[in-house]
Amino acid sequence: MPMHLPQFETGHCPESGSASEAAITDAVTILRRGGLVAFPTETVYGLGADAENPEALKRLYAVKGRPGYHPVIVHLASAEQLQDWAREIPEAAWQLAKAFWPGPLTLILPRSSRVPDAVTGGQDTVGLRVPAHPLAQKLLQAFGGGIAAPSANRFGKLSPTTAPHVRDDLGTDVDLILDGGSCPVGVESTIVAFRDGQPVILRPGMITESQIAAVLGQSNQNSAEADTAVIRAPGTLASHYAPGTPLILLPPQDLIPVIQQKLAESPAPIGVLARRERPALLPEAPKMVWMVADTAPEGYARALYASLRALDTKGLSVILVEALPDSGEWAAVRDRLKRAAYRA
Repeated sequence: MPMHLPQFETGHCPESGSASEAAITDAVTILRRGGLVAFPTETVYGLGADAENPEALKRLYAVKGRPGYHPVIVHLASAEQLQDWAREIPEAAWQLAKAFWPGPLTLILPRSSRVPDAVTGGQDTVGLRVPAHPLAQKLLQAFGGGIAAPSANRFGKLSPTTAPHVRDDLGTDVDLILDGGSCPVGVESTIVAFRDGQPVILRPGMITESQIAAVLGQSNQNSAEADTAVIRAPGTLASHYAPGTPLILLPPQDLIPVIQQKLAESPAPIGVLARRERPALLPEAPKMVWMVADTAPEGYARALYASLRALDTKGLSVILVEALPDSGEWAAVRDRLKRAAYRA
């Protein structure tokens, strides 16, 4: 029988802090003394540090294995804090913040004087976001300041969407994990910068280009590629979000022929992530793991990283993934799979 993508339920990792007030108090204490706290957002779990503490940020980058030039996003409790962290805020940014915050949208804005170089990778801009997850909100409100938080995993690898994922990746390198169950969105936030006051999407997310254009009453014609060379943004390197097992993206019409070729030429086991059941023409094979993905973009995104993690544990020679539709609502997961499949 094919394996279906996991159905997420709220749970708790035995080695993690729960959503209790005591856990929030402990997390705030750890952050204020320069420690690291992993916490859930609606997108993925973040590895949090005090965004104004250079030593904490230094440790954050070291634990991640993150290059110093690659910026991190600062998480805030509310849009009212935006003016404390950005020195210029275009009207379009305020409109997007009002429409989508709290939520999976990051705004790239000229940084204020309080923002350390370590947050921005030395750039003059800073990424700011107000997450919607209730546990993230509790933590941010109790902390009071900004929390710098890239995904809570080693740099370039699969992002974590559960507390056990964080523990598996980071072990004791993180001081506390706040467990808020599985992340309901499942892929990272949409990142928007501004050119002459107009939005430019640097990284697609589940807030789509058409939704942004609808809020602003305009069509977004700006090219992300032209700006990523100027503005470095999280998660925009060619190779990112990658499992340890090589991943190959295949057009739907090529999936079955390539599977047949792989099964015939090598005894090594293979994995398949497709939006359809295993066809009858492919016999049950002990060296093939077939996972059926959701046919809707929201469900696919929610389970993507957990599914790739599950396949990555099975000793496979390769993961074959059926390519996704070329439409706006699929842009975020297409982007993550393209980067996961990249091989220099």
